Amino acid sequence: MAATHADVKEYPNCYVFVIDMPSMKDGDIKVQVKEDNVLIISGYRKREEEREGVEYLSMGRRVGEFMRRFSLPDDANSDAISVMDQNGVLTVTIKKLPPPIDVKFD
Repeated sequence: MAATHADVKEYPNCYVFVIDMPSMKDGDIKVQVKEDNVLIISGYRKREEEREGVEYLSMGRRVGEFMRRFSLPDDANSDAISVMDQNGVLTVTIKKLPPPIDVKFD
């Protein structure tokens, strides 16, 4: 999970981060935005409980802690975040702030 890949998309009104997290439970994933406008997605993947009579022949899936950091653009609204976990795919949506209003004086 240390090298968990992510797709980052920009839409006219939001930014969307899509990360595959198979077999992760909601309580094992943490999404937060730090003061320096950095999105942090972190968590912990547990190893399956060992069962008597079962022997691993190969262990290719990663277990343990993971963390991904993304620097957010200045127009990302860190107060307007939604998180959805569906079928092992985590989708984090961050709305954009409205553009500044140009004030013109005559």
